[in-house]
Amino acid sequence: MIKKISAPIVEAMKKYSSDGVLAFHTPGHKQGRGAHEFLRELLTAEGLRQEVSLMEELDDLHAPQSCIKEAQRLAAELWHADEAIFFVNGTTSAIQAMILGTLKAGDLVFIPRNAHRSVISGLILSGAVPIFLPVEFDAEFKVPLNVSVTTIERAIKKYPRARAILLVSPNYYGVAADLVKISELAHEAGMILLIDEAHGAHLQFCDELPRSAMDSGADLAAQSTHKLLGALTQCSMLMLRKKFAERVKVAASLLQTTSPNQILLASLDIARLQMELEGCEKVSRAVELAKSLRAEIKLIEGLRTFDAVENFALDATKVTVNVENLGLSGYEAEKILREELKVQCELSDAANLLFLITYADDERTIAGLIDALKKLPRLSPKKSTLYSLLSTFSSTALSPRETFYAPVEVVELEKSIGRICAEEVTIYPPGIPLLMPGEKISAEVVEMLKKSVGKVFGAADKTLSTLKVVAE
Repeated sequence: MIKKISAPIVEAMKKYSSDGVLAFHTPGHKQGRGAHEFLRELLTAEGLRQEVSLMEELDDLHAPQSCIKEAQRLAAELWHADEAIFFVNGTTSAIQAMILGTLKAGDLVFIPRNAHRSVISGLILSGAVPIFLPVEFDAEFKVPLNVSVTTIERAIKKYPRARAILLVSPNYYGVAADLVKISELAHEAGMILLIDEAHGAHLQFCDELPRSAMDSGADLAAQSTHKLLGALTQCSMLMLRKKFAERVKVAASLLQTTSPNQILLASLDIARLQMELEGCEKVSRAVELAKSLRAEIKLIEGLRTFDAVENFALDATKVTVNVENLGLSGYEAEKILREELKVQCELSDAANLLFLITYADDERTIAGLIDALKKLPRLSPKKSTLYSLLSTFSSTALSPRETFYAPVEVVELEKSIGRICAEEVTIYPPGIPLLMPGEKISAEVVEMLKKSVGKVFGAADKTLSTLKVVAE
C-alpha cells in the first residue's frame, strides 16, 4: 500500500479560501481586500486570502480535531514521538510548556549553566527549583561543550530526589550530549529527561549527525523547526511521550496565543511535508557541504575550525571558525563580513564565528563564504582573556519564582558578596552564566566578574559596576 503524502493544514486553508465565502470575521483585512500594498507585497494576494483562522474547518490549535490534529500526528510519526504539539509562539513557549507540564513547585531539576533564558522563565512559571550543572569547556576554541555523562552520574548520586534532568542538546555550537547514556541514567533513577533541542530538528534525517533526542530515549524535546528547517520564524514543535501528553497540552494551551496565525501553522505542516519527502537527501547534502567548507577553511592561513570533540558528538552543519590568529576578535570579523563583504554569520563571540549550513545551501553559497573568509584582513595576533568556569554543582538560595517576586535593589559589585542575585549575568566568551537569579553571590564570582573581558548579557548594568540583588 502506497502511503499518501499530504499537508492537512495547507489543504484545509486552500479549500476555505476557494469557497468564495463572503467574510464578516477576523482578520480585519478580510482575506486581503483591505490590505495595504506593502502587506500585499509581503504575503501575496493568495497568502492574504488564506490568512484566516478560527473557522471550524481550519481546526483549533487548543483542541485540535481535524487538520491540525492530523498534521501533528504526522509530525510525531516522522520525528519518532508519541505525540507532537505545534507552537507559533517560538520554542520559548515549547520549553516553558515542557517544564510547566511535567514539574511542580518545589521539584528539583538539573539544568546546565548555559541553559536558554526560556528555561529560567519556565522555572518561574512552574516553581521548580534548579540545580545548576557544570558545562565542559574547550579551552583551545573557547566554546562551551555540554554536560558530561560523569557529571550526570555525580548529580544523580548527590541529589537522588531530583525530579528531572533538562539539557540543551545540541547546543548553539552543535555539541551534543550523550543522550543515550544519560537517558538510561535518568530513567533508572526515576527521573524525567527533558531536552531543549532547538538546534536539532534536522538530526533525524542523517545518520552522520548526533542521534536525535527522541531516538535517544528522551521524554520530551522542544525543537525550533524554523532554525534549520523550512518553517517560518517562531514556529516550533514539542515532541513527547504519551504519558505526559495530557498535562503538557494543558500547559501549552495556557502559554499559546488563542489566535494562532494559520500561515505559521501551515509552515510547520509544510516543513514536515518537505522533510518527509526529501529530508534525508537534503540534510545529508548539507552535511557534505559543511565537510567541504571545513576542508577549505583549513587551507586559509590564520583560520581554524572546530570539528572534533572528545566525549561528545558534533553536528557537522554548525561550522565554528576561530579567527584569533588573524588578530581579529569574532565581533570584529563579523562586522567586516557583514559591512564590507556582505556575508552574515549566525553569531560571533570573542574568538569565533559560527555559520549554519542548511538544506538551502549549495556549492555557490559555500564558495561565496569561502571567498569572503579569504578576504578577512591579517593583523597582529591579540591575547584573549579567559576566566575559569564554575566546575561544581550549585543550587539557588531562592527559587527563580521566589526571586522573580522578591523586592530588588541595586548595589555596588563589591557590596554584592553574600547577597542573592536577582538577574542573570553572562559574559561572552564563553557564554556560560556566572550568576543566575536566586544564587548567592560569592567573592570568587565577583573576582571573575571584575577580571572578565567580553560582551555582558543579562545584567542591567553592562559595566558590571553594580548588580541587582534581592532586597534585605
